[in-house]
Amino acid sequence: MRDDNPNPSLMPGQLLARGVSRALRSHDFVSVEELVPTSGLRVDVMALGPKGEVWIVECKSSRADFQSDTKWQDYLEWCDRFFWAVDGDFPTELLPDETGLIIADAYDAEIIRMGPEAKLAAARRKVMVQKFARHAAIRAQAARDPGGFIETPY
Repeated sequence: MRDDNPNPSLMPGQLLARGVSRALRSHDFVSVEELVPTSGLRVDVMALGPKGEVWIVECKSSRADFQSDTKWQDYLEWCDRFFWAVDGDFPTELLPDETGLIIADAYDAEIIRMGPEAKLAAARRKVMVQKFARHAAIRAQAARDPGGFIETPY
């Protein structure tokens, strides 16, 4: 994995999210960044698998970033699997063993430890797939017409 920053305007966590999204695509998952599953929560990466699997990945760029995250356990009820994504220098012993682990950089990532599966209820899965689709469509439309589209709150 490479160390150089391909886009200096992106923050370290956003660079990790980019590498994670690329790697998840190689596993046949599509992803969106900064999705709001419910009021007060915003996940770094939500991925949707070919069978409707919902994974959430939280990207942490430093020890302080991880230690200041007080909401991560609230994400567990919104996904089938939960992962942390960190760079190769991150002290991974800080991360809970009962969560998934991805080592990433701006270009790629590798799943080191699979997050345990906790299947979503059908009704919750439907809500998450709809949120995912709407979020992706809003982002695509905004990219096509950045001056003419106003993003609406979820």
